[in-house]
Amino acid sequence: MPYPNLSSLGFLALAALPFASLHGQSGGTCVPVAERGERTLGCYITAREELGHLPGDSALYWHIDRFTSQASAETAKGSRGTVVNSLGQIWLFTIADSAWHPAQGERVARIGPLPLVAADSFAAVYMEGIFEPGMHSVVHRHPGVEAWYTIVGEQCVETPQGKLVQRAGGPGVMVPGGLPMMLTGTGTAIRQSLVLILQDATQPRSTPATDWTPAGLCRP
Repeated sequence: MPYPNLSSLGFLALAALPFASLHGQSGGTCVPVAERGERTLGCYITAREELGHLPGDSALYWHIDRFTSQASAETAKGSRGTVVNSLGQIWLFTIADSAWHPAQGERVARIGPLPLVAADSFAAVYMEGIFEPGMHSVVHRHPGVEAWYTIVGEQCVETPQGKLVQRAGGPGVMVPGGLPMMLTGTGTAIRQSLVLILQDATQPRSTPATDWTPAGLCRP
């Protein structure tokens, strides 16, 4: 999920602004959470998990479980699980079949089935996105599915297939790998979302998509 802009300004004007320092972005892409500093708005990478080969003959889901302590989350972690501190809470993120469930923790969401790209090995990149209403990403694509679960606020994702709106606590939203997209913070509150990119591990996480122009379906 590349860097956010303010929809009221043109791209050329935005290019001159120090968005890397304001919104947690660097070179048009999300930055590691360790580089966040005092910044609040933006997109931050909280973990990257190398998963290796994934079975293409079974449906996989993103399981999101909340824990009260790091230790209990680590104890409950299974295969393809990652413990992440994000948005002030402790999470166990797991890529598994639909029936998987940890022995402890609070189940928050199960998103899927996740459409997989053709790849020999996969990586799960986890992020947190914090946008003000009206902020939007650049038009971009990923080498794998991107999925969101919104904790606070509202977001809208536009692709050539239309728009997907997600409100806090609502069903998960997914965009398949390779599809161009633009994400916008909508509603009236600052949007906070958990994000997964389940990607070809050998490819860059995000690239600009210059072959498609949004129709403005997510414009506030």
